[in-house]
Amino acid sequence: MQEIPAPARSPRIGILVVAYNAETTLEKTLDRIPVGFRSRIEDILILDDASHDGTFTAGCRWSQAEGMPRTVVMRHTKNLGYGGNQKAGYALAAERGLDIVVLLHGDGQYAPELLPEMVAPLVNGEADAVFGSRMMHRGGALRGGMPLYKWLGNRVLTRLENSLLGSRLTEFHSGYRAYSMAALHKLPIERNTDAFDFDTQIIVQLLDAGMRIKEIPIPTYYGDEICYVNGLKYAKDVVKDVLEYRLAVKGFGTCPWIPKPDGYAFKEGDGSSHSFILERMRGLPAGRVLDLGCSGGLFAERLEAMGHEVTGVDCVEVAGVREKCSRFFLADLEEGLPQSVGRGYDYVVAGDVVEHLSRPERVLAEIAQVLRPGGQVLLSVPNFGHWYARLRVVLGVFGYDRRGILDETHLRFFTRASLRRTVRDAGYDVLHLTSTGAPFWALLGGRGLKGALAAVLGGLSRLLTRLRPTLFGYQHVAVLTPHAAETIIAGEHVDVQDIINRQYTPADRVGV
Repeated sequence: MQEIPAPARSPRIGILVVAYNAETTLEKTLDRIPVGFRSRIEDILILDDASHDGTFTAGCRWSQAEGMPRTVVMRHTKNLGYGGNQKAGYALAAERGLDIVVLLHGDGQYAPELLPEMVAPLVNGEADAVFGSRMMHRGGALRGGMPLYKWLGNRVLTRLENSLLGSRLTEFHSGYRAYSMAALHKLPIERNTDAFDFDTQIIVQLLDAGMRIKEIPIPTYYGDEICYVNGLKYAKDVVKDVLEYRLAVKGFGTCPWIPKPDGYAFKEGDGSSHSFILERMRGLPAGRVLDLGCSGGLFAERLEAMGHEVTGVDCVEVAGVREKCSRFFLADLEEGLPQSVGRGYDYVVAGDVVEHLSRPERVLAEIAQVLRPGGQVLLSVPNFGHWYARLRVVLGVFGYDRRGILDETHLRFFTRASLRRTVRDAGYDVLHLTSTGAPFWALLGGRGLKGALAAVLGGLSRLLTRLRPTLFGYQHVAVLTPHAAETIIAGEHVDVQDIINRQYTPADRVGV
């Protein structure tokens, strides 16, 4: 007998009503919720943001009327702000197990009559978020009473935001929104502002995560409600948010409300430290490689293609890394090099790793123990003596970035001189030390006019780096080998390491 599948459960829909001093409008707004839609509503969550009037009482009165959907009315004892009130509401929606939540303003500015249209794309799985737009119908916003200066500001800001974010929304500044709770769970909205630009930050987060946004046209209504938004401050804040995001994508600033990628970007031939190390490895015989801080395995994949056998180690397992390495170990180098990696490696690569450790000398000493006799360490660190870091300090605006020299996760800073001291004290001789130029390709991109400018600036940077690496070098790259032991045979000094280098080749160790 064929089993009949159970019907899919209808999504649990919630309406989040944010209200502040809305005593005269709240009940009228809720009354406009379509009667035929009310049976589909699991919860109405009314959050009074410490109003000075009877907003809370009005919400309670409406919730107790006959035939109303289940309603929760809460009053904050302290004003949380527009964004803070939403955070509290979404947390409550998650606690109550809702699948879809619609943001509705208690002042009646957005039409409750369109709630069925707002949730339809989410119910049908066509979107992760739905925005009501007052700008989809030409001239509709002005006919609905939107003041001309607000209309102009809305259009200018929306065009600027679309340009900077590469989006095509008709309006960024509507407060009528519906979200999939599954989508919200993936966004760090708890780090967002508590102010009115909270909505802009959510849009940026959705776009950054590659989520689907659908717009539907809504009517514009301006009544006698009081507007608590400072227009100039709001405009400044939303522009700042978008610029902060754009800079964060390039590595500048920390931008805590945008997730940081787990893996590093790697572009072959970009002049970076990883690119230099890769070119260095091309000229060496194939052997066993220990790649510390292997991230997603992009670098290891290229080494494997050269014939090397790569063992990767990282504190985060990025999806797909095990397919790019011969072996992978999940380990935190702050706790030291894991014993499970074994010994007998021909090469150890530590590209942009030791600056993330509080005791890099310890790990460097442990690396020497896993190398075969005559093995090499290829290591790179950012140059804190670079003009960018120096300028930040001189101007008194020192701060951390998402990546680069002032990466927020760096625990140690190195100059060329301090790098030499560190590796020497850890028991190494420096076979080769070079410096790379600034990565203008990462800042400007590699196509069109920006690509051409990046090439010119990159060439100038490399020239200046050759002239004065301590000031213009962006990263220092070193090739190391453990200190050579010396002995005396028949009264003659003999370099034991030189004998080992001539007797053992990397090929001797392949498969060990």
